[in-house]
Amino acid sequence: MALARDGSGLEATARAYGSQVHPVFMLPPLAASLFGAVLAAGIDPRSATIHVAAIFAAVYTAHLKDGYVDFHVRGEDDDHPLTERGCRLGLVASSATFAVCTSLLFVLVDWIAVALTLPTWLIAYHHAPQLDTNPVTATTGYPAGIALAILGGYYVQARAISLVAVGFAVVFLVLLSGIKVIDDAQDYAYDRSIEKRTVAVAVGPTRAYDVAYGFMVIALLAVVALAVARVFPPTAVLAAVAFAVVAAFARRAGPELATMLLVRGSYVFLAILVAAVWFEPLTAGT
Repeated sequence: MALARDGSGLEATARAYGSQVHPVFMLPPLAASLFGAVLAAGIDPRSATIHVAAIFAAVYTAHLKDGYVDFHVRGEDDDHPLTERGCRLGLVASSATFAVCTSLLFVLVDWIAVALTLPTWLIAYHHAPQLDTNPVTATTGYPAGIALAILGGYYVQARAISLVAVGFAVVFLVLLSGIKVIDDAQDYAYDRSIEKRTVAVAVGPTRAYDVAYGFMVIALLAVVALAVARVFPPTAVLAAVAFAVVAAFARRAGPELATMLLVRGSYVFLAILVAAVWFEPLTAGT
């Protein structure tokens, strides 16, 4: 039985599985893992690579499962490159890869590293059709994965959890939750028609925007407060300022353009934070 819907053979199958790699949404979790390692102020390439591979396997699982559910189960999508069997086989392979990575983390680090990494796969696998129907879990699933990637990336290097790592994880959880609310608002009409309860469906598009930007403001103020308290480097304030500028433009745009601006703004936010920590390492709270 074919694995790809648009052809047969190795090339068509590889192309179908490759189509499930979405750089825009997959790069941030991988970068978050490496950011956690940078926060630890000392990188062991082997453990860092294994943790990044585990996060990649988790996010790939999420995309496979989401596409499988939306096309083969719910019938929401118009097309999908993989057959039902192809999706299931891919899920087995990505989950097995994740299991191998977490097993290596257990051997090379300890069980806490596994405990911080395993929830990323659980969120990924259960996002559809369980978690994406509730306003809270639909909004916080991806941001929670990013937060866990930071904590896990930090822990596999430092073998401890610090106030710095927790602070950055919480900031990204809140900031990205705001962006996710805007992203979900793009599909407000359709989600409402199928009774899919995103924040926009639950409270209406206008209030959803208020909730989203409220989250972002809280996250940016937290960065400033933690920088003043010297938990974060003082230059981390520049990241908050840069993102605030992007958010100001996004506030006047529609959901699609706003999402594009905010996602790219989050890349800038992360890049400035990485530079701030790289050039001014912190050990507070370790």
